[in-house]
Amino acid sequence: MFAGIDWTPFRLSFELASVTTLILFFLSLPVAWWLSRTQRAIKPFVEALVSMPIVLPPSVLGFYILWGFSHDSPLGRLLENYFDMKLLFSFEGLVAASVIYSFPFMVQPMQSGFESLGRSMIEASYLAGKNTLQTLFYVALPNIKPSLITATVITFAHTVGEFGVVLMVGGSIPGETKVASVAIYELVETMDYTTAHIYSGVMVLLSFVVLLGVYGFNRSKSRKIKGSRG
Repeated sequence: MFAGIDWTPFRLSFELASVTTLILFFLSLPVAWWLSRTQRAIKPFVEALVSMPIVLPPSVLGFYILWGFSHDSPLGRLLENYFDMKLLFSFEGLVAASVIYSFPFMVQPMQSGFESLGRSMIEASYLAGKNTLQTLFYVALPNIKPSLITATVITFAHTVGEFGVVLMVGGSIPGETKVASVAIYELVETMDYTTAHIYSGVMVLLSFVVLLGVYGFNRSKSRKIKGSRG
C-alpha cells in the first residue's frame, strides 16, 4: 500500500515548520511581552497588525508576500542586489513567508499567558532586583508553560497545514518547495486519489495527535494547579 510513496513532501513540511517555529519563538517573545505589559494607545493598532494574517484570505496575503519578495519591490531588489538572495520559489522564501503568516499563532497564546500572571509577581521580581530580561526568563516564562507549549505546537501544526501562501510563494519544486499540502493538491488534480488519501490521512492523524497532546497537557496542568490550591 505504501510502496512507491514519496515522503519527501512531509520531510519538507516538518523542516519548514520546525525552522519557522524556532524563529517565531524568539521573535514573538518580546512582542508578546510588550503587548501584555503596555497600556499605550498604540497597543490596539499593534494587536490588529499582528492578527491580520488570521483574517486575511491566503490569496491576499500570498499576493503581497509574492510581490514583496519579487524584484519589483524595494525589499526584493535590496535582497537580490546587495545580498544575492532570491526568496521566491526557494525554501528560504517559504520560511520567510511562514514566519509572516504564522506570527499571530505564536504571539497570541504567549500574550495570553503573560497577561494571566499576577501583576504582583512581576512587581515582586523587580523589587528583588531583577531587570526586565531576568524577570522574563526566570519568572514569567517558567510560569506560563502551558501557553508556551500551546503556542509552539499550534504554530508548528499551522505551518505544516498551510497551502495557499506556500503555493504562491514557493510553487511546487520537488525536494525544494513541494510540501505536503501542495503535494495533496497536485495528487487530486491528477486524480491520484489513492495517494491523496494516504497523504491526507497522515495530515489528519498528525492534526489530531497534535491537538490531543495540547489539550491533554493543559488539562493535566490545570488539575495539578487545582490540586496544589486545594
